Amino acid sequence: MTPERQHKLLEVLYKRQNNLTVVMENVHDPHNISAVMRTCDAVGIQDMYILNTKISRHEKFGAKSSSSASKWLTLHQFENTEECFAALRKNYSTILTTHLSSDAVGLYDIDFTKSTALVFGNEHAGVTDEARALADGNFIIPQMGIIQSLNISVACAVSIYEACRQKKAAGHYDSPSMPPARLDTLLNEWGFAENEKPV
Repeated sequence: MTPERQHKLLEVLYKRQNNLTVVMENVHDPHNISAVMRTCDAVGIQDMYILNTKISRHEKFGAKSSSSASKWLTLHQFENTEECFAALRKNYSTILTTHLSSDAVGLYDIDFTKSTALVFGNEHAGVTDEARALADGNFIIPQMGIIQSLNISVACAVSIYEACRQKKAAGHYDSPSMPPARLDTLLNEWGFAENEKPV
């Protein structure tokens, strides 16, 4: 690995956020998931959860849509909602689902400096009742138009870029947030030899 490549990968890795994730629940189109992967990589999200309880497990994702982002992300796939949420609870203090309800908070009212998981649902039916029951609440993206919905990959991009804005203002990208052991694991996965790892 060239020194330039090492520098680029370390720069990216040190900006990865350990306390922000997204969950794709029963999203049919693998290209939508791939587009979300690309955005996750762009804002420094390392872990992404894919929950399929009503559709078959995805075997592959759209390479063009993700621009190979899946190579640099850690994907967690589940086929049981309770198991998925149990895994989320170990790492994130707040879980919010996208759902238009009377008690939903606006995207810009969420404090993304805190540990947060955002759940995005199926393109047609949205988030399931089971997932909403296990979450801490719902959130909506403020909209001024007649059609009160966005494509799932667009909705996710808008949401996590707001998280990125808040986290950048709070200095979350200024120093590594990953625990040392996790950093070492990712260095191995990203192809660093022992003598190439930073001391």
